[in-house]
Amino acid sequence: MTRAAASRPARERLLAAAGELFYESGIAATSVDAVLARAGVSPATMYAHFAGKDALVAAYLEQRHEVWRRTWDAVLAEREDPVERLLSLFDAVGRYRSHEGNRRGCAFLAAATELPADHPGHRWLEADTHLLVERLRTLASAAGVPDPDDAAATLLLLYDGALDRFARAATTPGLPDDDPLVRARALAATWVDAQLAGRRRT
Repeated sequence: MTRAAASRPARERLLAAAGELFYESGIAATSVDAVLARAGVSPATMYAHFAGKDALVAAYLEQRHEVWRRTWDAVLAEREDPVERLLSLFDAVGRYRSHEGNRRGCAFLAAATELPADHPGHRWLEADTHLLVERLRTLASAAGVPDPDDAAATLLLLYDGALDRFARAATTPGLPDDDPLVRARALAATWVDAQLAGRRRT
């Protein structure tokens, strides 16, 4: 651990270590001991901040959700055109991945396959879904798309597909070396244009 990393508060180091390991190796496969070793803290220090691994997982997902929300907020603040604001989802994901150094798919989708139904982390999986669906509905309505619910569902399908493609590329050598976000955004733009053209004809 570098001197700069060691000088960070213990809670920050724990969340940083947990975020790296949970994302790289999976939540179930990552032991508390592995997080403690990477963070350079003692078990007593960890339990002073978190009740246990479940609480640490929930805090990791909360932090990830907040960073993602702020990233999308920042991209939206740069856009005025209603259609560009609707398509900002894909630009925000690209910026988030660039800043966070993500190489795999969606941490929330991955966590959803690992966490039991009563896990406290589900609160943040639900918050992520709520943010995506409600914001896309609002942006689609502002852009004049006839059916905002259908728009949210369609763009989420493309979003999930792009993130799944990142996950596959991380584990499957030889796949084409393209950016699935670029393709997903182009498909989304074509779909939105078709919806708006259909509305103008009616």
